[in-house]
Amino acid sequence: MNPKILIIGACGQIGTELTHSLRKIYGTENVIASDIRKLNTDVVNSGPFEVVNALDFNQIEHLVEEHQITDVYLMAALLSATAEKNPAFAWDLNMNSLFHVLNLAKAGKIKKIFWPSSIAVFGPTTPKENTPQYTVMEPSTVYGISKQAGERWCEYYHNIFGVDVRSIRYPGLISWSSPPGGGTTDYAVDIFHKALADKKYECFLSSETKMPMMYMDDAINATISIMQAPEEKIKIRSSYNLAAMSFTPTEIAAEIKKHIPEFTITYEPDFRQKIADSWPASIDDSSAREDWNWNHKFDLESMTTDMLEHLK
Repeated sequence: MNPKILIIGACGQIGTELTHSLRKIYGTENVIASDIRKLNTDVVNSGPFEVVNALDFNQIEHLVEEHQITDVYLMAALLSATAEKNPAFAWDLNMNSLFHVLNLAKAGKIKKIFWPSSIAVFGPTTPKENTPQYTVMEPSTVYGISKQAGERWCEYYHNIFGVDVRSIRYPGLISWSSPPGGGTTDYAVDIFHKALADKKYECFLSSETKMPMMYMDDAINATISIMQAPEEKIKIRSSYNLAAMSFTPTEIAAEIKKHIPEFTITYEPDFRQKIADSWPASIDDSSAREDWNWNHKFDLESMTTDMLEHLK
């Protein structure tokens, strides 16, 4: 039995690639993409698309019933840097969209939910190197606070109401197919665009700011893998740590220089530096590797090669 899938926030950085991948696996007609606006994009034009406001419970419920949806991927959110500029709206969107989907599952209208968390749940008091699955979490950003609260609610709905909700804490995600989306780790996407266009990049973080990162192919693979795993394999119902590589702006610049020798980088840290400083430098994701066989494919070298090939 093929699942019938609804992706909320399908036009975002992750949603775009997730939609294409799920359609390849389950068939175009079985994957309904949705977002707040109907843009003239590949996601909108390549299969079923619905306009939906993630804050409107009735709209979501109507789509779930109309398309007999079994699985929901809730990708709509305001990201770290953007959320700091509009905290009240970020809290509203990030929390209430989750409640809408959890409550539909509680009512038996959805079988399975994927909801993304983030390394933003960690804070300045969290151990920075090899951050454990279970550790101190005192997030200092609106985005992080909403994601940490969301994790607690996911676990609660699973424990109390038996809702099958699954989650991973994404590190910074790097993709060639969509522009940067307002996240603190997005310098690692922007740098490739600027390297090809201008041969130079001004980084909004300091040169030695090390953060956990992942190539989008790996992130999509992890997202689909956790949803395909048998229910009994998913032992953590808050959110799983996920990791692939960690690097600094200096290190990614050096890797790009191997392909574009004349490339130069300068540093002009802004408000995002403080956000980055509050996050881990590397992540221990052994629980995900043990429980549902997570494994990454891309490191800094192979990712850089692939990014530049696609962007050219």
